[in-house]
Amino acid sequence: MPAQPAQPFHRPAAPGGGQRARRPRGPDPRDAGSVTAVTRALDAGDPPPPDALRGAVRYLLAVLAETVPGRAVEVRVPPVAAVQCVPGPRHTRGTPPNVVETDPVTWIRLATGRLQWAEAVAIGAVQASGPRADLAPYLPVRACGGAGAPSAH
Repeated sequence: MPAQPAQPFHRPAAPGGGQRARRPRGPDPRDAGSVTAVTRALDAGDPPPPDALRGAVRYLLAVLAETVPGRAVEVRVPPVAAVQCVPGPRHTRGTPPNVVETDPVTWIRLATGRLQWAEAVAIGAVQASGPRADLAPYLPVRACGGAGAPSAH
């Protein structure tokens, strides 16, 4: 029996036949309120609501990427999101040379000034590799427009 020719892979269209919707670049103002909900819960010693935690992580990562533009460092907060930021040499393929990785709650605490960078690294709450993977100069993050800006405590 002759081999069948390979069929090209076609990605299914989004509902309605259009392109898949992409998340807008930059901080989504809808997620700004999540920062307040999460920080209130953390300050009270309560676990943050999962949806609010995801929104707050996305928002604060987007603020970081907007205020410290670049592609030299990849900041990963699995399983929620990752961004590239910090000026410097850009990587294009494979694992970037400068990577910062932490969990969602630690990222919120760092981004809002509730935890210092050096302390987070010292206790192993942040894994940072590469010569540019020091986010201390950029934390806590500050929203450019002022609205929904995270505040440090």
